[in-house]
Amino acid sequence: MLHSHDWSESSLILDLFTRDQGRVVAVAKGAKRPYSQLRPVLMPFQRLQVGFGVKRSDEAEVWLLRQAEWAGGPAWPGGAALLPGFYLNELLMRLLARHDPHPGLFDAYAQTLPALADPSLLQAALRAFEMVLLRQLGHLPDLSQLTIDGQAVEPGQGYELHPELGISHAHRHEEGAVLDGAVLRQLEAALSTEGEGGRTILVPAMPPLMAACMPALSELKTVLRALLHYHLGSHTLRTRQLMMELQQA
Repeated sequence: MLHSHDWSESSLILDLFTRDQGRVVAVAKGAKRPYSQLRPVLMPFQRLQVGFGVKRSDEAEVWLLRQAEWAGGPAWPGGAALLPGFYLNELLMRLLARHDPHPGLFDAYAQTLPALADPSLLQAALRAFEMVLLRQLGHLPDLSQLTIDGQAVEPGQGYELHPELGISHAHRHEEGAVLDGAVLRQLEAALSTEGEGGRTILVPAMPPLMAACMPALSELKTVLRALLHYHLGSHTLRTRQLMMELQQA
């Protein structure tokens, strides 16, 4: 479950991220009642097995949640991981269209959540998930080559990632984070991991991608923030604004 809000005195409207149906908005009737079987399991970040009402269509804006059961997995640690977790949820709600399945992104999300509880992995986990999200949506170009002419990036050379121009040579007179060609090649290798038979798998293993992020966490934060802002539009993410306010407090 990504988010919930009240609907009437006893029910909830849920924003769910499902592996087979993508992002789904559903109503959970009676979920707020003390004796409801849905109440104890409808928690953010927990993996659920859900069932929807029979009478639905792909065009329906809101589906009816019939059942929800805990699907196993570790309990959500909360604490310092809570706000970063809600940041991931907000990205999914803002960028994913309804009923557009992304099973690879679902798996990446499941792999990322546990890493948020480790302070040494937190920033790398966020950057890795942002890249997988952008790649799955077609917003992240091949990082191992120049977007305009397809020439390979070279280790030791500086490059920039623009929302519209893609990967290009860094220019000293322009402001912006510069990424080394070696880092870009490592990131692309981690993003393009192949499975058996040479076929590209749906989603890369997140630990190698996190490791590839480590040498350039600051630069990646700047670059990916600009890229996400471009595709999100002018509205500031609520979780990002809250993070800034907490840092200033």
